[in-house]
Amino acid sequence: MYEKTFPNKRFKHTLEFLKKHVSSSETILDLGVENPFSKIMKSEGFTVTNTAGEDLDKDQSVFLREQKEVVTAFEIFEHLLNPFTILSEIKSDKLFISIPLRLWFSPAYRSKTDPWDRHYHEFEDWQLDWLLEKTGWKIIDRQKWTNPVKKFGIRPLLRKFTNRYYIVYAEKIK
Repeated sequence: MYEKTFPNKRFKHTLEFLKKHVSSSETILDLGVENPFSKIMKSEGFTVTNTAGEDLDKDQSVFLREQKEVVTAFEIFEHLLNPFTILSEIKSDKLFISIPLRLWFSPAYRSKTDPWDRHYHEFEDWQLDWLLEKTGWKIIDRQKWTNPVKKFGIRPLLRKFTNRYYIVYAEKIK
């Protein structure tokens, strides 16, 4: 997935946001197979376990097997058909989600070669907020940032000032 580009800005923002709210003594279940960012979290001293590539839309048993203090879902929820069920099944008290925001000037992303690399949901911030509220989570902190590209044109210009990413820290309502 990152053969040609590496999302340094997104990774930097995500790591700073995570460090702001999680101590390295807390255990993390990172949704998705091991990836460059989960390796970064481990190199920063976090104890991270990744899911094994199971289809989380159909199988949420990982939340029973892996009792961790924190769940992270960085750039995962846009790929899922049923994030409501997944959010309802999480047993951890802390949750971090980042998503690419829906851009009015760009169509939903769909890889033609990788069926796992497709966006079913193109969220607006309020949609993710509502989904979290409906599944028993309270948002504690959130951030947005842009993702400019080094190209010429209308879309690259719009990317300079249109927020592209949204990250949320939420806690389970008891």
